[in-house]
Amino acid sequence: MPVRYGVVLFTSDRGISPAEAARTAEEAGFHSFAVPEHTHIPVRRDAAHPGTGTEELPDDRYRRTLDPWVALATAASVTQRITLSTAVALPTEHDPITLAKTIATLDHLSGGRVALGTGFGWNTDELADHGIPGGRRKTALREYLGAMRALWTQEEASYDGEFVSFGPSWAWPKPVRSGHIPVLLGAGGTERNFAWAVQHADGWITTPRERDIEERVRRLRELWKEAGRDGEPEVIALAGKPDADTLAAWAACGVTEVLFGLPDAPAEVVTSYITRLADRIGVAAA
Repeated sequence: MPVRYGVVLFTSDRGISPAEAARTAEEAGFHSFAVPEHTHIPVRRDAAHPGTGTEELPDDRYRRTLDPWVALATAASVTQRITLSTAVALPTEHDPITLAKTIATLDHLSGGRVALGTGFGWNTDELADHGIPGGRRKTALREYLGAMRALWTQEEASYDGEFVSFGPSWAWPKPVRSGHIPVLLGAGGTERNFAWAVQHADGWITTPRERDIEERVRRLRELWKEAGRDGEPEVIALAGKPDADTLAAWAACGVTEVLFGLPDAPAEVVTSYITRLADRIGVAAA
């Protein structure tokens, strides 16, 4: 199958709206539209940003990020076919029962167009404010996803874990695709992260700093087969400006989708950028 192309908007309370960006991307022919998540950024913290290596943030949008599910709901209302996803969301910063309802409702109202890109969360101070210990964030995410999947698929859902526990319950709507919401793990391409993704996700989203990923994709696909998973894992690569050689190498190794970051700029600049990007990479207008 040919590689799909999408865009990711680091949303904030300035610049282009998610709805306008998603509508423009759909009209230009892109497959997906994604947004990130941070509920807040503690001013004083110990967690180092993975890009800077210190508590310094590379972009002030980290503290201005819009709620991803409200943002995607506005995008859903002005689009018809584009996939609505997160790159990445932080489920453990929510009540899992409420979040399951939010995601299922968006999927229902959008006609089954939602995908969940999720991460463990690099900002452990942010997680701590939500009651999640940094050393237990992988376990917490596993339980949150398990609980949400129970609510999405079971007529009388229940879950019993360390971080999530509830008795038999009714919860509708269910996601459109037989209760399934695709889940992709956004994390560094390490053996441990791949082992987690093989057990609990449908694929992998690279980090913005990873470019030479061919060997990592090969290893993920090996682990996928060893675990007896059907088909191949979804692999979504985060990209900046398009490079023909890089895109060809990614396609050859098994990348299924590429997400291009959009600039932090006024609406007219971003819409023009989306149109030029679609033309450059050969995406067909809708």
